[in-house]
Amino acid sequence: MPLFWRIFLLNAVVLIGATALLLGPVTVSTPVLLTEAAVLTGGLAAMLIANGLLLRIGLAPLQRLTRAMTTTDLLRPGTRPAVGGHGEVAELITTFNTMLDRLETERAASAGRALSAQEAERHRIAQELHDEIGQTLTAVLLELKRVADHVPPAIREELHQVQETTRASLDEIRRIARRLRPGVLEELGLTSALKALANEFTGSALTVRHHIGADLPLLSRDTELVLYRVAQESLTNAARHAGARRVELTVRRTPAGVELRVSDDGRGIDGAPEGAGISGMRERALLVGADLSLDAARDGGTEVRLTVLTSHRSH
Repeated sequence: MPLFWRIFLLNAVVLIGATALLLGPVTVSTPVLLTEAAVLTGGLAAMLIANGLLLRIGLAPLQRLTRAMTTTDLLRPGTRPAVGGHGEVAELITTFNTMLDRLETERAASAGRALSAQEAERHRIAQELHDEIGQTLTAVLLELKRVADHVPPAIREELHQVQETTRASLDEIRRIARRLRPGVLEELGLTSALKALANEFTGSALTVRHHIGADLPLLSRDTELVLYRVAQESLTNAARHAGARRVELTVRRTPAGVELRVSDDGRGIDGAPEGAGISGMRERALLVGADLSLDAARDGGTEVRLTVLTSHRSH
């Protein structure tokens, strides 16, 4: 029975009963006697309680649905509100759950296309940096060396400084190209790529220690790329924004799949809004059915945890 008719019929029953009592044995004197006032007050209280109970029972599923609507985040898939109530209420909750399933599927597909295009663009830019700018700077270095061999010593020293600046620029371009397109991931696999990534971020201001299990299961190319990109973004955040001095990068096999954990000793998240980098990590995690969480680390910093289920591997 629809919610409207349930409420209407209960109110009708209560009012009809009250009317019958007033027309029958219960009468009201003028002035109202104390006992009559007590009876009327009790009847009114009974009507209010009955209406309150019905509304509480009938609208409870709608309140749960409202809470689910206000807390739903497509980047953080969670449990669906339980289908409760009867008739229109149950149908509404079922429709809402179906809508969430469709939206999450469409968002995952859209994010997959966007990230694939992003990786292709990164590959193109890295290739151009390496082939065009890198070769140009290499030619400049060779020309500077040739000129430096035929100039007076005073000018030669200045040319050597220009050579060092050009060589540093060439190294920086190569480093950027490696971050845009992790060739070591394609050539040597995930373990070597993560070790190279940790070594790349290790410097005077930051120390990255890596612990990578030797028994990692066979993963798809998409899953390895997601693990690498999440580790890369986590290290970038620790180095640039968290003010961290030490980072622990751990990859281990679990009974269900693989877990990546990046923990730093920086200033922590402190309820700060998530930026584009973290949103990008969540979108990548959804592509391979992984679970991403950001929590406070034991040292007061931030711990990023990515759990990949091998049963949900992408192909």
